[in-house]
Amino acid sequence: MCATKRKSWQEKLNIERKPVIEKTDKDFAGIRAGQMMLIPTPKVIDVYIRQIPKGKHVDVATVRKDLAAEYHAETTCPLTTGIFLRIAAEAAYEEYQNGKPVNKITPFWRVIDAKSSTAKKLSFGTEFLKQQRVNEDLE
Repeated sequence: MCATKRKSWQEKLNIERKPVIEKTDKDFAGIRAGQMMLIPTPKVIDVYIRQIPKGKHVDVATVRKDLAAEYHAETTCPLTTGIFLRIAAEAAYEEYQNGKPVNKITPFWRVIDAKSSTAKKLSFGTEFLKQQRVNEDLE
């Protein structure tokens, strides 16, 4: 048996996939059946976060609304947005651990706050996140 190597967060971030817009077939998570819903990619989320100015917090609902508008959809999938937000954060922290300066990584702390469900899932805990939010006067 051959063991498969687990993908790095960078590999998960840079997966070859394009955003998709699908018509929802049933109501879920506040989305009505028949709405046109964007299913983003990890890279789409990452690019969005990188455009948030230093010292500004943008909540996930705003991220979803902005992306839906950018891609001409009515809404953005909340499930994949949350998953891909975590991938962007983990990939950024991975880069930081590999020596990239904080000001060159994706500033995920501008979207994720320490009390969020996404923050609780981060493999590296919340101390780095909290410190960056303090550094930018977001706390």
